[in-house]
Amino acid sequence: MIYGAMKFSIGGSLKLAFRPWVEGLENIPERGPAILASNHLSFSDSFFLPAVLDRKVTFIAKAEYFTAPGVKGKLTAAFFKGVGQLPVDRSGARGAGEAAIKAGIQVVESGGLFGIYPEGTRSPDGRLYRGKPGGLARVALATGAPVIPVAMIDTEKIQPPGQVMPKLMRPGIKIGKPLDFSRYQGMDGDRFILRSVTDEVMYEIMKLSGQEYVDVYATAAKRQIADEAKARAQETKARAEEAKRAQKQAAASSDENGTERSDA
Repeated sequence: MIYGAMKFSIGGSLKLAFRPWVEGLENIPERGPAILASNHLSFSDSFFLPAVLDRKVTFIAKAEYFTAPGVKGKLTAAFFKGVGQLPVDRSGARGAGEAAIKAGIQVVESGGLFGIYPEGTRSPDGRLYRGKPGGLARVALATGAPVIPVAMIDTEKIQPPGQVMPKLMRPGIKIGKPLDFSRYQGMDGDRFILRSVTDEVMYEIMKLSGQEYVDVYATAAKRQIADEAKARAQETKARAEEAKRAQKQAAASSDENGTERSDA
């Protein structure tokens, strides 16, 4: 009930304001379980995709979004529940990974659509990064459900990091043909099979999205970007301090020369 109301209000508003275009809707089954594996360019990906589908898509979200105190916390929790987000507790030795897998299996085994981002996090620069073999492949092999590759197009341009107001432009969504990995069902303990399944899905996403593929994890790329930014900031600070010291030395030298001339 809540989902239907939220989908009507939020989904309708998104479609009216941004007019997203979509290809391949016929590849989404009218009923029965499936896994939607998408690239991840923007926070809004989890809203644009459900907005163009007739069926509910369940994504996972941090449990903190559902447990924040106060009126704002309750409104946030209601919003995320209403748009089909599922809370995942990230505590424990293996954090969100195991919790996400269990949640995904439950959604699929109940006959629903489970949405997942194999990259594990948003792309830091619009390129497509290596898929993590844990979540997607393990859910697929544990359930035998088909995996449907999805490509979000230009969603990162609507609201880049640091931009408050979103840009009104048309994002796109391409939905590929279902991939059948049922032949590997029950082999979710084999890391080579998990890697192979994940890479096959990422290849299909790459073909749909047209993104440049980078064979490293997005989390590692983000750490590198952050480290490089920190190094640049430290270098800039060091140069500023050096320039400040040079100015002080120049001022001191000028004062000494002025005193010598006065004495003479």
